[in-house]
Amino acid sequence: MKTVVHKAETRGFASHGWLQANHSFSFAGFYDPEKIHFGALRVLNDDVIAPKMGFGTHPHDNMEIITIPLKGVLKHRDNMHEVWQPILPGEVQVMSAGTGIQHSEINGSETEHLSLFQIWIIPSKQHVSPRYDQKTFSESDRKNKLQTLVTSMEDSHEGSLKIHQDAVISRIDMDANTNFEYEVKYPNSGVYLMNIHGNVTVEDNTLKTRDAIGVSETDTFQISAQEDSGLLFIEVPMSF
Repeated sequence: MKTVVHKAETRGFASHGWLQANHSFSFAGFYDPEKIHFGALRVLNDDVIAPKMGFGTHPHDNMEIITIPLKGVLKHRDNMHEVWQPILPGEVQVMSAGTGIQHSEINGSETEHLSLFQIWIIPSKQHVSPRYDQKTFSESDRKNKLQTLVTSMEDSHEGSLKIHQDAVISRIDMDANTNFEYEVKYPNSGVYLMNIHGNVTVEDNTLKTRDAIGVSETDTFQISAQEDSGLLFIEVPMSF
């Protein structure tokens, strides 16, 4: 088994006034040659956006983009849907940028800050037709069990959002003093685990809130929660 630990305080940080952004991997003005990507996982941004503020219309292509709101109201608009689409905590949004897409993202609240994760995964296919989808996932369905949010287009898993890559994104909320074994779905894949909140041990590595660990070259690994904790798993091919 191979592991790499990324403590929360080692992430790149940018304060733009209206945007407080933490970057797990090199992004915008943050560059770390040891943190370019984890396999096909290219971006994991942990953003807090001020009320009524956001990202104006901008382009993307050939990237699978997944957004997970944690608190507040996200509104999305793109050149496939001219009407603003609200995405709330409990929902997940996926967007295949493919041949090219223009979109905007704003905080839909006039009073409350918006907190979200944005994930970019390098796709297995280039120049696909752009697409957009979103879905609600019940919090109760991840209580001490794995809740699958996103899988590959070719995967038969029902109820998950789909992207163009052999990737799996999932969450679990663990009670204190419980254990969980993660089983890697695809051969030659690795798992980037972000501790959203709490305190857990992953194969003798202690992770506190927003700490992360990349695990590869194994079929399974063990997690123990020392307190109530929420975890995000991003399983991706290590070569692509």
